[in-house]
Amino acid sequence: MMKNHCFWVLMVSIMGFACSSSTDELIIIKTRHGEMAAILYDDTPVHKENFLKYARAGRYDSTEFQRVMRNFMIQGGDVFTKEDLPPEEWPTLPHEIKPNKYFHKRGAIGAPRQPDAVNPMRESNGSQFYIVDGRTYTELQVTTDMQALQKAILKYMELGSQSDLKATYTRLYEEGKYDSLTQLVLSKRDEIASSLNINLTKDLRPDEIETYENWGGAAHLDDEYTVFGEVIDGFDVIDKIAAEATDGKNRPFQPVYMKVRVEELSKAEISQRYNYSYPDE
Repeated sequence: MMKNHCFWVLMVSIMGFACSSSTDELIIIKTRHGEMAAILYDDTPVHKENFLKYARAGRYDSTEFQRVMRNFMIQGGDVFTKEDLPPEEWPTLPHEIKPNKYFHKRGAIGAPRQPDAVNPMRESNGSQFYIVDGRTYTELQVTTDMQALQKAILKYMELGSQSDLKATYTRLYEEGKYDSLTQLVLSKRDEIASSLNINLTKDLRPDEIETYENWGGAAHLDDEYTVFGEVIDGFDVIDKIAAEATDGKNRPFQPVYMKVRVEELSKAEISQRYNYSYPDE
């Protein structure tokens, strides 16, 4: 009899754990442009719990999307400025960058941070977040290490045989034709890599390449910032906020305030309601 009792206690505990792990927090971000629904990743627990802490306490409410850039991202949630906390006292979070899992697809939620020069540990801002608006890429664009290519082409153009390339590069730069300049540089990638015996490509998974080609994102941010969640509904709201008229610091002339709430739901209900598939499930 005691063995049976222990068995049922064990089964109830297992079932309870399974039930608890099948629930999630649905994030609703309300703005004058409408609402966005989002989820946060379980395997970025520091960023997830930090966001939930501020959201549940209402501290994100009445903060703004204070920096927006069309075809790039919208950034907001500056709790510390709203609460008059001196910048030197702003807390940071240890990074949770997962290069082989999360990337900056359209709708990705990430944590801004200070540059490597003053922040070598890549610690995240303690309250602010950004949501990727992004753009689409060709496979060549998304699989090229652009920083390395820019350095390499400057070295390559110093070769005596590349005077014509140098002249074209200089002309496009002086005329401000930066899109054409980028295409020129990309067209020379493999030639430069072979000549200088260096690697100028990035190793991306097929699903990443397909997503950037067909859905879009901000590929140049990958592996540099923590991605800790994603928008699963309300992408039109991202576009509307990103399209706001802004000043010279990319701040909307008409403030875009937010109100954030958290709903406890089963993962199954979230998946069904938003046609969303959880990572690894």
